[in-house]
Amino acid sequence: QVQLVESGGGLVQAGGSLRLSCAASGRTFSSYVMGWFRRAPGKEREFVAGISWSGGSTYYADSVKGRFTISRDNAKNTVYLQMNSLKPEDTAVYYCAADSTGRRRVGVRPFEYDYWGQGTQVTVSS
Repeated sequence: QVQLVESGGGLVQAGGSLRLSCAASGRTFSSYVMGWFRRAPGKEREFVAGISWSGGSTYYADSVKGRFTISRDNAKNTVYLQMNSLKPEDTAVYYCAADSTGRRRVGVRPFEYDYWGQGTQVTVSS
């Protein structure tokens, strides 16, 4: 069983920054592919960013490329999402997700992840 706990959400003005953290339980965190997804009101959950088990490969949605950075610290069992130049359209609940199946490819679809956090609200005001 893997537990994921997100933190770092909040209210920020457009152009500002936030850093989300996701702390994971489990002794094999370093073998998990990790991802961040978000769900805006009235919309489907969408992929934001993903990172390979080693941190050597990262993937981003086009809408956040160049503004968001995903990283991980396997010694701390934590994955991060640094969000810069935030826009009102980034407002959503952000979810951390883990793929513990041993698959090496970073998935971009929700069904490719088997553990989820409870989510953290990010609100960007204009």
